[in-house]
Amino acid sequence: ALGIRRTSAQVTRLYAPDGLIGKQVVAVVNFPPKQIANFISECLLLGAIDGDDVTLLTTDMPVRNGLRIG
Repeated sequence: ALGIRRTSAQVTRLYAPDGLIGKQVVAVVNFPPKQIANFISECLLLGAIDGDDVTLLTTDMPVRNGLRIG
């Protein structure tokens, strides 16, 4: 089970925390945890970067969490 993972992704320009709860996003979860400043990041969210804006990659239909991305 993947459980809850923390990330240091900077996505607050386009997303409010309440809007992310329950949202299924694409992330890399098999990297080791990485310390960024005083924070431990446990996964890497994937998104399209346009200047300072990051639009998260999502699925167009619900899928089981943890499936391989190909």
